[in-house]
Amino acid sequence: MNRDHFKTIWKQEEEIAHIHGWDFSHIHGRYEEENDLPWDYEKIVRSHLKSHLDILDYDTGGGELLLSLHHPYDKTSATEGYPPNVDLCKETLLPLGINFKECNDPTNIPFADEAFDLMINRHGDFDAREIFRLLRQDGVFITEQVGEDNDRDLVEMVLPGTDKPFPDLNLAKQRKNFEEAGFQIMQAEEAYRPITFYDVGAFVWFAHIIEWEFPDFSVDRCFERLLKMQEMIEKDGKVEGTIHRYLIVAKK
Repeated sequence: MNRDHFKTIWKQEEEIAHIHGWDFSHIHGRYEEENDLPWDYEKIVRSHLKSHLDILDYDTGGGELLLSLHHPYDKTSATEGYPPNVDLCKETLLPLGINFKECNDPTNIPFADEAFDLMINRHGDFDAREIFRLLRQDGVFITEQVGEDNDRDLVEMVLPGTDKPFPDLNLAKQRKNFEEAGFQIMQAEEAYRPITFYDVGAFVWFAHIIEWEFPDFSVDRCFERLLKMQEMIEKDGKVEGTIHRYLIVAKK
């Protein structure tokens, strides 16, 4: 194994690791995840959409999914708190007439009480009581979330002993939070599924992007453990971990 060769390649991935919107195209074909969830988040959202509804996409990312829904722009609002994505949303959503507002506090979303018929949130932050405030009677909230155990086996491979960043993110605890806030749970599911990397460079890029799961990760710090990953790929053709997802559809 040519250690210097791999280190050079992996440090190149480390240097270019950045994200625009929520775009993982840089490692497309080099890794796989979310191909076999037992639900289809977008299909569920579309099943609740009607053209007259006022909707909010909280933590919209770069607005990619929101725009794909083609909901009337004058009935569409969105928020985002990650600065690069805020800039992107201002460039892409505001000119269309979408009511976009910067927000990074899920307990204080800058819209009036009972402003929305439908709120959606995929892999973003949320607060059940604030959602309840914003929804009209019979309004629906749909969220797919990354659970507390997400990628933990991969984290242990390179950063053993790292604490979970969000230890309360699981279906049981969050379902209880929504019920205590006054919601009726319409659908609730949880799933553990594989995430697969076909080269270590793709994992290096991924670990830098998902920095809250892999705190203080670097090629230099984790080099010996990355070499063990490389051995796994040379033997098995892949390195596999586990994703944790849960889905809640709640009605006010």
